[in-house]
Amino acid sequence: MKPSELRGKQPAELEKELESLLRAQFGLRMQVATQQLANTSQLKKVRRDIARVRTIMKEKASR
Repeated sequence: MKPSELRGKQPAELEKELESLLRAQFGLRMQVATQQLANTSQLKKVRRDIARVRTIMKEKASR
């Protein structure tokens, strides 16, 4: 997910995106714990997307 895509979204949409990413992260963590996840790089991608969304949300809140 690109930051430019996130900047075009409204705060409510960012909240929904963050919630879905957190759910995805939880699911991936459970798959790692049960040794069902073959591609562990997905966890890193989701974690970075969460950080991007939170950064954009803070940028919009400070304006």
